[in-house]
Amino acid sequence: MVRELKLRKIGNSVGVVLPKEALQHLKVREGDALSLTEAPDGSVRLASTTPEVLHQLEAAQDIIRRYRRALRELAK
Repeated sequence: MVRELKLRKIGNSVGVVLPKEALQHLKVREGDALSLTEAPDGSVRLASTTPEVLHQLEAAQDIIRRYRRALRELAK
């Protein structure tokens, strides 16, 4: 699915309206949570998520920040 989406002013923010097909593909509806993740190549991924998954992602990011040097050494 390739679609051009336009950014729109919503109050003091800027947002994007997702088409019905995208919501169906993500299996989400109004009020559900989505996560936006950045890939090493600079692209982004939008996925449906649950509060539990968000908590796990935040914990993983904290670990990565604290042990960045050690993880770099292990990756060699």
